[in-house]
Amino acid sequence: MKKILSTKYPPGAFNFAMVILRLTLGVLVASHGYDKLVHFSELQNHFYNFMRLGATVSLTLTVFAEFFCSIFIILGLFTRLAAIPIVIVMCVVVFMVTHGQILGSGERGTIYLAASLTLLFCGPGKISMDGALGK
Repeated sequence: MKKILSTKYPPGAFNFAMVILRLTLGVLVASHGYDKLVHFSELQNHFYNFMRLGATVSLTLTVFAEFFCSIFIILGLFTRLAAIPIVIVMCVVVFMVTHGQILGSGERGTIYLAASLTLLFCGPGKISMDGALGK
């Protein structure tokens, strides 16, 4: 019982938890990005126009963040750098597209935002390409 309530954990547990978080977040967000990439021509005319950049530019930036940056997160390569565009996209989703409804319609975006921020602050862990390269 004492071990279950302990706040101490071995480094291996942290690294394994980061692998689970990276893979889960990466696969889920990449699937959204892949769907947008495949249906790009259908979505480009009525996608959310962020900062008046235009729907096509906003969609392009979203696909970059959700698909390509997620691949880097899955690999654990440039993880903190790759998490930044995902954090930005999820902030737009949560606070602008769903009008700050962190529960309800913005719940999925809120979870992805929290996971992305965790990776941004904690890093990928040692079981990653960044860890193997010694970054």
